[in-house]
Amino acid sequence: MARITLRQLLDHAAERGYGVPAFNINNMEQGLAIMEAAAACDAPVIIQASRGARSYANDIMLAKMIDALEEMHPQIPLCLHLDHGNEEATCATAIRYGFTSVMMDGSLKADAKTAADYDYNVDITRRVVDMAHWVGASVEGELGVLGSLEHGGGEQEDGHGVEGKLSHDQLLTDPDQAVDFVRATKVDALAIAMGTSHGAYKFTRRPDGEILAMRVVEEIHSRLAMAAAFRKVAVQSKSEFDPRKFLKPAMDALRELCRDRFEQFGTAGNAARIKVVALPEMARRYRAGALDPQIGKMTQAA
Repeated sequence: MARITLRQLLDHAAERGYGVPAFNINNMEQGLAIMEAAAACDAPVIIQASRGARSYANDIMLAKMIDALEEMHPQIPLCLHLDHGNEEATCATAIRYGFTSVMMDGSLKADAKTAADYDYNVDITRRVVDMAHWVGASVEGELGVLGSLEHGGGEQEDGHGVEGKLSHDQLLTDPDQAVDFVRATKVDALAIAMGTSHGAYKFTRRPDGEILAMRVVEEIHSRLAMAAAFRKVAVQSKSEFDPRKFLKPAMDALRELCRDRFEQFGTAGNAARIKVVALPEMARRYRAGALDPQIGKMTQAA
């Protein structure tokens, strides 16, 4: 059994000082390339699917595909994570189809376009946490709205993203509020807003502290590698119609990108070091309070 929760995987990474890249998928070719890269360098992996991907591929197809990838690579801990869930039902149905982790993006309302207030975010995120933890699944929350500090707006992708202008405070997560949010919701992971946005977002000038609130950010979006390979085949072989001639080089490009990310993040070599904890045991630990946030202890230690 190689399916792992986000909580266990991130705890392992935090304890040993490495990062874990997450890759969004829509189809078989992406899944194969990502898992082949993980197997080649013994790296645990986070595979994400958005609401758009679930609609495109269908939950049944995605579930069977992940089952197949897990069977093909049983030695690789695999976290299947819902990217930007918009409401309780979206998160609940994801868990039903084998997701071991869900993101409840309560920074936006259920339409995934309207900025929500803090109380709404806390309330809906806590409800999803309660539901997910009953079965041992992990929950990622989001505090602050993803968008550009440059122009004060969001970037829409895959049907998700705020519409209209945002205040500077909405675009940057307040550290003190983040502590309160984690304590109130008991989320396992927290996505923050610091000037980045969805997808292949490009700045109009070199990012600095005014438009990106950290020193270095490396945007990862696996579909970009495949798109570049598609374009190359289309230009060089204009008469080509066999989809495999496009997909094979695209998979090769994605495999190399993923392997590079695993190595750069220090993820490589850690798969064999993880002893996967099954969902029922994770649920027991949640019920016992063993996985509650340790905010007070961290603050005192600092």
